[in-house]
Amino acid sequence: MGARWSATVRAGIDLVVPRECGGCGAASVAWCARCAEALAQPPRAVRPAVTVGVPCFALGSYAGPHRAAVVAAKERGRRDLAVPLGRALADAISQLRDAGDLDPAELNPLVLVPAPSRRRAARRRGGDPVVRLCTAASAASAPEVVSVARVLEVDGGVRDSVGLSAAQRAENLAGRIGVRARAPRGPVVLVDDVLTTGTTAAESVAALRRAGVGVDAVVVIGAVR
Repeated sequence: MGARWSATVRAGIDLVVPRECGGCGAASVAWCARCAEALAQPPRAVRPAVTVGVPCFALGSYAGPHRAAVVAAKERGRRDLAVPLGRALADAISQLRDAGDLDPAELNPLVLVPAPSRRRAARRRGGDPVVRLCTAASAASAPEVVSVARVLEVDGGVRDSVGLSAAQRAENLAGRIGVRARAPRGPVVLVDDVLTTGTTAAESVAALRRAGVGVDAVVVIGAVR
């Protein structure tokens, strides 16, 4: 009991005052300047194996600080990383606007739609890290109004995609993503942490289209080459 309590206390302290950078492990800082700079590079267009149907962009390859931060946020309880990742996402969206890949903010308020996660996985992680990412990006976009519409859900029969081939991922998700709430209006950007084969993005875009929602782009933190 004592050991479990001590571990819980340490975990709580680490959430408040992380002992290392979530991107590179540097001591005494939650997110270092070098990792911030790595995520601040212009987003690049990516073409996953599966045809998504809309332009896809990544803040970088799923390696280095991009991968480390996503893993720490998803599997190691580093909820604090939503803030720097959300800021990087907001900056990337601004750069995409400047490049003409997304409409200017003056036309219509932007809506971020988090890619869906399995409910069991979200519970195990203490919440959905992609939702936290979108919420942080919304806050970082102020004074511009950027809303978050958590409208996508996955069928309870969907398996964990880790270790599945591209064909197995497609079969696993086929027709199993739906829209559970009123569809958002305005320019929509689908957000995820990682783009692997593109299956989740493609099924999410298709589900939103069935609900009458057009998706302008998919933006992720890291893309697997």
